[in-house]
Amino acid sequence: MNDLEVQPVGAAVPEGSGLTQWQRVANTFTAPSKTFEDIKRGNRSWWLPLIISTLFVYILFTTITMKIGWQQVVDNVIHLSPKTEEKLAQAPPAQRELSNKISLYATQGALLANPVLAIVVVALGSLVLWGTINFIFAGKATYGSIVAAWFYASLPSIIKVVLGTIVIFAGAAPESFNIKNFAPTNLGAFLNPAETNKALYTLATSLDVVTIWTLVLLGMGTAIVAGVKRTSGYIAVFGWWAIIVLFSVGVAAVTG
Repeated sequence: MNDLEVQPVGAAVPEGSGLTQWQRVANTFTAPSKTFEDIKRGNRSWWLPLIISTLFVYILFTTITMKIGWQQVVDNVIHLSPKTEEKLAQAPPAQRELSNKISLYATQGALLANPVLAIVVVALGSLVLWGTINFIFAGKATYGSIVAAWFYASLPSIIKVVLGTIVIFAGAAPESFNIKNFAPTNLGAFLNPAETNKALYTLATSLDVVTIWTLVLLGMGTAIVAGVKRTSGYIAVFGWWAIIVLFSVGVAAVTG
């Protein structure tokens, strides 16, 4: 039976049938519960959202290359860390050059390796979330269903990339571009990172509209595939997010 045929009322959905990946992608933005219910039925392919996200990241990479320049990106990052900037200023020329090359390759590589890094992060994060929802909230989720739910829940991140790209093309000053916070989707984007307390800036950056949207979707998806109340999914997801944010703020307070 193909995707356009109507199922009789009350008929069971055969294992493996259901929405296409494109339908699951579209429903993530319009009717997310349908996407996650389809994953729960056993349709766990996640390569399409990964490809879509990677494509948008590479568009951002190209935009930065054309409009900002990677040396400028690295210089901006160093300038936002006075301690690092002072240390480099006192270092021998050869050491400064080597440090600059390492920073340049690492910054570019982080975006170019996006698909690999995304798979690693989702794989590890899903393992933690799978254990949390099953052993603490008595869920029945499979690891594969959590992985798939995570990839689809992450799709709103493309909106952040689009906004960042638009800001760059709209004429953002290259010397003010911050690769760590490139889109106006959080409170930190409206603060001067060089003049704001590091802990406060980290907290403000964490309060990101797209991130919260993603967390809401992931909480919903986790609850659905695990067969538990949605509040349980939200508690599991936002609980871990709060721990990570508090840890990041603490580190910023100590090192800032």
